[in-house]
Amino acid sequence: MSTVLTAKDIETIIAKGGDPKSLPADAILTPSAKDALRDYANARRSPASAGASSAPAKQLNSKSSKAELEALFNSPYCHGLKEQLCDIGRRLWGRAYVDGNGGNIAIRVGEDIALCTPTLVSKGFMKPEDMCLVDFEGNQLLGTKKRTSEILMHLQIMKRQPKAVATCHCHPPYSTGFAVAGLVPPTCMIPEYEVFASVAIAPYRTPGTPEMGKLVADLSDKHNTILMANHGVVSWSHNSVEDAYFKMEILEAYCRTVLVTAQLGVPAKTMTAPQLKDLLKIKQSLGIPDPRHGLKECELCDNDEWRPGVACAAPVPQDATVGLDSDAEKTVQAITDQILAKMK
Repeated sequence: MSTVLTAKDIETIIAKGGDPKSLPADAILTPSAKDALRDYANARRSPASAGASSAPAKQLNSKSSKAELEALFNSPYCHGLKEQLCDIGRRLWGRAYVDGNGGNIAIRVGEDIALCTPTLVSKGFMKPEDMCLVDFEGNQLLGTKKRTSEILMHLQIMKRQPKAVATCHCHPPYSTGFAVAGLVPPTCMIPEYEVFASVAIAPYRTPGTPEMGKLVADLSDKHNTILMANHGVVSWSHNSVEDAYFKMEILEAYCRTVLVTAQLGVPAKTMTAPQLKDLLKIKQSLGIPDPRHGLKECELCDNDEWRPGVACAAPVPQDATVGLDSDAEKTVQAITDQILAKMK
């Protein structure tokens, strides 16, 4: 029987000094395991990346000396993370998940400090030197450009969710459409969505305010991908910033597929509760939160709020009558009689 390997398995092999390339020929790799192998290969090819892949032995915080913070901010480790922020920004922009200078990304680099993207810069054209270092209260510690105006939301997620390594916020159109409609996408349709994403909706508040951040952070215990009403989406990951971005791709593709399905004129063929339960077991083994963990099978596929399609009709006045137009009928009859007379 083939062995299924996750990113955690690959990391364990590397930590023990093994070569992750020497895997069984019949091994099945999850998407995260493939990403881990790619990152390992890239690190071996690039000395700079290899240095950046290892966090400093001493974890700093906002009270660390300015010299220590500057050394961290300018280290190969942080430079590698800055490049990752630029890379994810280009992906967001390339997929039209952001417009103008919208969207923001953050990575935890210490006890209460994080790297983040700058404000008023297109995510598709950022450079490593544009990045900022902030503490968990939103104070900018280092960086020549001003930090993103929505950093408080990212930081409140990290404070509420200690496992959050990175956060990503953007405005993917199909997902944001669900957010504007106030609808959580229906479940039990596609395995990848069920395993990797756990979605909820936070009520609208002005972007960048502590109130908005708190409403999102309050949902982060059981959800890793949160629709922000009338705004966009934010996701967090316990693995990497790329993984946080993956949540966006998965959610956006799913929302688009759901909308296409709703237009086909037939009810969606959903998976059964036992089938979903199998997927949730995988999800739990990956350390991904979901409020459905532990529920009974009969409670798993609840799509009562999903009502695809809109029926529009003009109301008929109560005093309206339906009947024949006598004048029109007489005209039609006269024309018919003339035609028949000529035919005779």
